[in-house]
Amino acid sequence: MTKIKTAAIGLGVMGQDMIRLNFSKYPDDMELVAVCESNENTLRAFADANPNVRTYTDYRQLLEEEKLDLLYVAVPPSKHHEVVLAAIAKKIHVFCEKPLANSLEEAKSMLDAAVQAQVVHAVHFLMPLFAGSVKLQRLLAEGAIGQVTSIDLILQFPQWPRAWQKNPWIASRHEGGFLLEVGIHWIHLIQRLFGPIANVQSSVNYPADAAASEIDAQATLTLHNNVNIQLTGTTKADKERVSMVIHGDQGVIALENWSSLFMGETEASLQPVPVDDADNQLPVIGQIIRRLKGQQAAIFDFNDGYQAQAVLEALRNPSQSQL
Repeated sequence: MTKIKTAAIGLGVMGQDMIRLNFSKYPDDMELVAVCESNENTLRAFADANPNVRTYTDYRQLLEEEKLDLLYVAVPPSKHHEVVLAAIAKKIHVFCEKPLANSLEEAKSMLDAAVQAQVVHAVHFLMPLFAGSVKLQRLLAEGAIGQVTSIDLILQFPQWPRAWQKNPWIASRHEGGFLLEVGIHWIHLIQRLFGPIANVQSSVNYPADAAASEIDAQATLTLHNNVNIQLTGTTKADKERVSMVIHGDQGVIALENWSSLFMGETEASLQPVPVDDADNQLPVIGQIIRRLKGQQAAIFDFNDGYQAQAVLEALRNPSQSQL
């Protein structure tokens, strides 16, 4: 197979990090031929550093002029739907940032279009590919803590957005907030590990500014087998903690701050669990390359994105509870 001709739409923090840290690992497999960014200063700086990559300010022009195999979409969530559908209409494989869309209806139409076009469609869900998550899944399968009885999901931040991720939309109620940006990762991981979330009861506290994202959130998410997940989230914590604590009838496992694994007889006795770096299956783009080459790969597609979107929408809109 010749190199996978790839373009990226959006050069924010995620877009530039994806290109710099991940795309660069596969020079023999993929070629970044073009990028699109509406901020002309950002685009100019990228062009100066990457003179061999063609630049655009309009994604429609890029899609019209470039012959692409793969499009990476890193624009704000409200733009995912239109950009992804335009790419799928041209039979281009799509790698989209999470969340998949800005509504459940948009997510469904994107999924349907991708399936009908028979293109590879992937969402940038990465948590199940962490070495700690792989080890966690193995321990659960082995019955290390017996039968799972309850789960705590903790999303605590001293401020939102965090200092490194500020942009014009990430603190907006429309398409930002910690539930959308961070919670979606954990929703996806939970449904991969434990099966579907069937019911959501939530209470979300918003500031007086009608355009601003949530301050606090409390929720009970009930799995298909009636196991409850207690979610607590806040932007007023002393320090950041993004963790899941799994209680079983024979012990406790915690995935702390994304990827560190702990286990013990009780939560108070948790001890670090070593993980094998060989279990690490990241980056996601490596998995997509394998899929495009017809090889076995672990990717999470638009159906994963749609299923996670359903829970996210129920969390953010407390009147919607039954999934």
